Amino acid sequence: MTTYTATVTVRLKRGVLDPEAETTKRALERLGFELEALRFTERYEVDLDAADADAAAERADEMAERLLANPTIHDYEVEVAEA
Repeated sequence: MTTYTATVTVRLKRGVLDPEAETTKRALERLGFELEALRFTERYEVDLDAADADAAAERADEMAERLLANPTIHDYEVEVAEA
């Protein structure tokens, strides 16, 4: 078994209200930054043992589907690297 780090990035789907991003965007604009859009994301890093990178990605994907993301309102992506 090899240890892998799976990074799961979760964000709201386009069109879903993102109040945290909107508040931060307005604050940045008040500070003089011009923005087209801003999106809030959550990032989870999971260290796990797996036979190979594909197996680690499958386990991380299952974690995202079952707990880390709500597939109704979130998109997510999984990246895996050897730890």
